[in-house]
Amino acid sequence: MSLLTANNLTLGYGDRLLLKGLNFSVNEGEFLCIVGENGSGKSTLVRCLLGLQKPAGGVIQPGEGLALNQIGYLPQQTVVQKDFPATVWEIVLSGCQGHCGLWPFYSKADKALAKANIARMGLTELTRRCYRELSGGQQQRVLLARALCATRRLMLLDEPVSGLDPRMTAEMYHLIDKLNHQEKITVIMVTHDLAAVREYASHVLHIGKKPLFGTNQEYFASDLGHHFTTLSQM
Repeated sequence: MSLLTANNLTLGYGDRLLLKGLNFSVNEGEFLCIVGENGSGKSTLVRCLLGLQKPAGGVIQPGEGLALNQIGYLPQQTVVQKDFPATVWEIVLSGCQGHCGLWPFYSKADKALAKANIARMGLTELTRRCYRELSGGQQQRVLLARALCATRRLMLLDEPVSGLDPRMTAEMYHLIDKLNHQEKITVIMVTHDLAAVREYASHVLHIGKKPLFGTNQEYFASDLGHHFTTLSQM
């Protein structure tokens, strides 16, 4: 069953056209990695998938029972965001905002969900700690717990291991893979880490002048996959 389908997308901003004729779909339980060079349109595509920006052309169609504001989102952090003066509890609970509708308060169910996802990420002892006092790996687990409060079906992760040391990177990938394979949460991950793409992705979307969408095996067997892998190793 398709959770998200993009038909004939044109992406750009202002007067600049980034790409056109982009088609892909993500089915329940899949792990899609989005790759491509800097400036190719990955960030623009992310904003469109989240409903924060309209594509210049084409349509993004959520699957049955899924709204774009119900996608769990883990953003790529800026220096300012890493210094955010809120507690772990406040940040994780904010992932439930999409459930509130016109009622500006969190329900008992929202609070129970936040508590469960904090425990799920091994953060219970840090619940009342200030976010900016945490290590990079702990901060990413907080953001992953927040994303899980927004969805039970689809997560969009933007460079989730950026800035992490090798041990924390391995732990983060293990958590994401567990959510995908054991808990059947569909994952879309933007990344430059082709080793992780090869290991974890079921499908790959390469953004560029000639977009390519296919299975993991199809991508790495393609000329584009070979070329991009070589460039990344230089």
